[in-house]
Amino acid sequence: MLFSNDYFKVQANGISPFQTMVAYLGGSAFQTVIDNPITSYRQLVQQYAKDLNGQQVSPTIARQEANAIFRKAPISASLSGLGPRLIGVGFKRVPKFGFFLGISYFLNEGEQPGLAAATAASIFSAPFINPVRMVEKQQRAYFRETGAQKPLREILRESAGQNFRPLLRGTLPLMGHSLASATTGLVGQPILQRKIERELGAKSGMGQFGCNLVSSAMVTPIYVAMTNPLSRLEVIMQTNSIKDKPITLGEAVKEVARDSREFGLRGMFRGQGLGIAKAIVSLSMFHQGRLWLADSFKSYNRAKL
Repeated sequence: MLFSNDYFKVQANGISPFQTMVAYLGGSAFQTVIDNPITSYRQLVQQYAKDLNGQQVSPTIARQEANAIFRKAPISASLSGLGPRLIGVGFKRVPKFGFFLGISYFLNEGEQPGLAAATAASIFSAPFINPVRMVEKQQRAYFRETGAQKPLREILRESAGQNFRPLLRGTLPLMGHSLASATTGLVGQPILQRKIERELGAKSGMGQFGCNLVSSAMVTPIYVAMTNPLSRLEVIMQTNSIKDKPITLGEAVKEVARDSREFGLRGMFRGQGLGIAKAIVSLSMFHQGRLWLADSFKSYNRAKL
């Protein structure tokens, strides 16, 4: 049971379930700080698929507008949404990692959780994760109009006027996004990294970080190809004004389809290259932070014996 004596008891792998959870959260916080500028820039590139008149524009123009925002306010743009994202390490990651590691623990999967745990965690954690992602995107949504991120209090006040229902916009695409992220990033990447460490690491002397980076780079194109269209749907549904009528999933799908008809695959996969860069950084930093903390806990536990 969660928070029972067994939850804090060191297991055969040299670390307790509680320490494993802390390692996952610490890795997530480290990754969040490092990848925030790329996350912010990617949202703007995807969001600016439309101009201020609501007309579709080419990916080149959208990228130029995002560049203009970053040139005008580089620090503000780079740090935008970081506060909610760091708070979200608790609000988002505790439910996700809690379901992920908890189900894996009950299934007795050992140190490496599997697909069943990833699937359940993606579905059940989405209602907890989505409000934080919504707030994060709303903070960046009006850079073009105001030149500054939207205050957190204003977002929460507008949401409270509608009983906080707007904070659940985009939950369905998030479930798919979260499932792809969990299966490739949380399950697939560690398996691939261990294989690379056994084969490439043993023959070339490549260390843990190098193997981590190689495995992340190999998994990332698959992950981004699966999630980029879903990310587009989230951005469309979560960046319009909270005061306006919400954009439905069907309307968001039609907008992406219209973008694809007009600009081809460049329209469908806006932000794809940025997504790959972000995912390589995110996955590498997350797992490196997680592994460092896990190894530190194992060393601490051995020293206590």
